[in-house]
Amino acid sequence: MPKENTTKSFVLRVDSETWEALEKWAADEFRSVNGQLQWIIAEALRKSGRKKKK
Repeated sequence: MPKENTTKSFVLRVDSETWEALEKWAADEFRSVNGQLQWIIAEALRKSGRKKKK
């Protein structure tokens, strides 16, 4: 059975200083905060060898 490509949702709590830094970083790269977090996680997984590059 092929693996479905689905997106999962979850709640993440961060302090206001971290949130502000994420908002700025995301805006600098023309992404939403959600998109920026997805990119950060994907990069960390790829760099650690836990996820293969597509």
